[in-house]
Amino acid sequence: MRKELTKVVHHEQIADKIYELTFEGEMVAEMVDPGQFLHIRIGDQYMPLLRRPISICDVDLERKQCTILYRAEGEGTHLLSQKRKGDRLDVLGPLGKGFPLDTIDEGETALLIGGGIGVPPLYYLSKKLVERNVRVIHVLGFGSKKDAFYVDAFEQLGTTAVTTIDGTLGYQGFVTDYIKQKGPAYDVLYSCGPTPMLKAIEEQLNPDRAYFSLEERMGCGIGACFACVCSVKDDPSGHEYRKICSDGPVFPQGVIQL
Repeated sequence: MRKELTKVVHHEQIADKIYELTFEGEMVAEMVDPGQFLHIRIGDQYMPLLRRPISICDVDLERKQCTILYRAEGEGTHLLSQKRKGDRLDVLGPLGKGFPLDTIDEGETALLIGGGIGVPPLYYLSKKLVERNVRVIHVLGFGSKKDAFYVDAFEQLGTTAVTTIDGTLGYQGFVTDYIKQKGPAYDVLYSCGPTPMLKAIEEQLNPDRAYFSLEERMGCGIGACFACVCSVKDDPSGHEYRKICSDGPVFPQGVIQL
């Protein structure tokens, strides 16, 4: 982990309120674990006070470049969307524990399920799995066609299905509806998205081996402020917690109460 004033080399809007930003810096050399995130200072002024946690979408180690995707819907991300090529970006990271790659063997099949802005970290994960000769299947869920992004990029890596709630692109319904109907065979499941989606995957699909990346508001991003705690599943005391920023954001199935 390090803090660095990086340089923006690319920034564009790629879907409704969705932006793709690429920066370069020495810190990129440490971004080898898919599923980690960055804590980004939005501006040079006092407000917004807190950094914004944004997942790592892709990494180019040779060029020392990192790509993030984010949704511009609040004050901080709206200000971030105004960054231009050549601007400086204050980045802290990489942070958290990512998806484990040693839990799946060469020749096995991984099912990657993403929902909305939970899709980006699965792209880097998919690339790393393909490097290990793992077959990947992607199921990407969006609200509508206007919200969809990176579908072509995922298709370059493996079989990719898209679901939308309104049916304007791909299968109409939720990711769980598609999987229950199509029933793709897999060995390990990896997922990132809103908690209701993760809970539905756990309860409806009941995978044998699964890893979930949780989304949560964060304060410090390093485990000091206890702003992003979540309850441990099946804890008889009811007082045991995990910090999403430092213990996660990725947890094995059954550890966290979704």
